[in-house]
Amino acid sequence: MLVYAGIDEAGYGPLLGPLCVAASVFVIERSDASRGAPDLWTALDGAVCRAGNDRRGRVAVDDSKRLKGANDAKGHPLRHLERGVLAFLAAGGEVLPADDGALVHQLGASPPCRDEAPWYDGVNQLPMSLEAGQIEIAAATLRRAFERAGVRCTGLLCEIVDAGEFNRRFGLSRNKATVSFDSVVQLVESIWRRWPEEHPRVVIDRQGGRSRYREALSLCFPEAEITVLGETERVSRYRLDRRGSRLTVSFEAESESAHLPTALASMTAKLVRELLMARFNRWFAAQCPGVRRTAGYVQDGRRWLAEVAPALDALRIDREHLVRRA
Repeated sequence: MLVYAGIDEAGYGPLLGPLCVAASVFVIERSDASRGAPDLWTALDGAVCRAGNDRRGRVAVDDSKRLKGANDAKGHPLRHLERGVLAFLAAGGEVLPADDGALVHQLGASPPCRDEAPWYDGVNQLPMSLEAGQIEIAAATLRRAFERAGVRCTGLLCEIVDAGEFNRRFGLSRNKATVSFDSVVQLVESIWRRWPEEHPRVVIDRQGGRSRYREALSLCFPEAEITVLGETERVSRYRLDRRGSRLTVSFEAESESAHLPTALASMTAKLVRELLMARFNRWFAAQCPGVRRTAGYVQDGRRWLAEVAPALDALRIDREHLVRRA
């Protein structure tokens, strides 16, 4: 049996809104780990694909940047992200969430504190872009593919870091990459604790462009013996041994293109961030009529801050909870 997981983030670069780091975990019943990571796109070919416009109606799983539609596109921009994430949740045994609050709960995430960030109040009903029945059909197709391939999707997880928490972490480390890495480590720890006897393999997208992670892993897992299995321009791989339990973690450039679990993690993180930004924009539109929505990225975030500046003072909003320091 192989425990095969992927981790990726959405929202590392923006000025506004949350950083979301997600994981997806699969169990492959019949797998020889010595041959490397299996190709789940091929194993689940009857139910999944990479393209969003598949004629066979399969579930698209790919880097979220490829699957999120433009906001002015004809179809709903979150259609493929929502269909993929909710179908995999349902195929893994979860009840379809009625709204994004329920989704966040199912992902094991803590929503932003309403006292510090009231702009995340309110909910988005789910699904937004499809009928629930369409999601159930996709989930049933996935279940059949899982059974044929001896594969199970055993969980989707997410960590949400809003601006206030982001700034608190940055204040301690003075290193933006460490803020994201802290959430990655929490997800790795969660996976390792759930499967301590199974030697999980976890694939993570490269963190901030760095290629060496042994020192950072040593600080985060002080009880583990860490062995460097390889450090190249594209892949950095390590084995962690702790109290008779073992885990292998790989940091890989463009891992969403090579590993379906990392691609699904990318989609999960992006969907959660987009849903929270929808709350964000709706709340500020009510407080500041006429303000244009923002995705939170630096240039547009500065434009948005200039538009809402008078209202921020009137509403007594602490910018430390709204705007990231880095």
